[in-house]
Amino acid sequence: MEITKSIENGVAYLGLNRPEVYNSFNRAMALALQNALNDCDADDSVRAVVIRGEGKGFCAGQDLAEATAPSGPELRSIVREHYNPIILKIRELDKPVIAAVNGVAAGAGANVALACDIVIAKDSASFIQAFSKIGLIPDSGGTYFLPRLVGAQKALALMMTADKVSGKEAEQLNMIYKSVADDEFEDYVKSFAEKLASMPTKGLALTKQAVNASFNNDLKTQLQLEEELQVEAGQTHDFKEGVTAFLEKRNPEFTGK
Repeated sequence: MEITKSIENGVAYLGLNRPEVYNSFNRAMALALQNALNDCDADDSVRAVVIRGEGKGFCAGQDLAEATAPSGPELRSIVREHYNPIILKIRELDKPVIAAVNGVAAGAGANVALACDIVIAKDSASFIQAFSKIGLIPDSGGTYFLPRLVGAQKALALMMTADKVSGKEAEQLNMIYKSVADDEFEDYVKSFAEKLASMPTKGLALTKQAVNASFNNDLKTQLQLEEELQVEAGQTHDFKEGVTAFLEKRNPEFTGK
């Protein structure tokens, strides 16, 4: 089973499950992750998703043994059929997607993590744009997300040098949301994910949609989009519950609708 899956308190935990090779992607694991994300999208009981690595690492990127095998997939197929659908599904999923980076995240593994809505890492974790070490370019959205997170010059330096960035350094660079002490990591991720799962899921999805669009919109277009999405959010059950709870001075009970 290349991807493990469990659901607890509205959170789907998807585990990259090839620990013997630090969860490096082969075709089977890439397709299994696509299917798992699709299942989460269709399941109304899932209100947040956590992608994590089984074992000591998060994901070491592409399994080069598969990529270089005489009968293995070509690079174009790997990018087009394995990684691009994963990145697009993460960005289009109408639920928060959290990357829980417990160890090394290299190459495509790093960029799958950075494509998630929120990244939480162990202090001891590491992010490496390892592509230049074998003469390739960053894929899996790396050239899109990393410059937007840390700036073009810093991103290019990290891509060209393949320097290792620790979890702590990644937070300082605004590459990720939070770096957490190793012994607090599991509890922090669980608490954070369950908090998001208890919030107004539709409103969070519309917020994600707005942020995605902002990468390409000018200000006027973005303001118009905010207007449209705000009206849509105002028609949800959770908006009515949130306002009622505020007026009644109680905690809201959101249903994700």
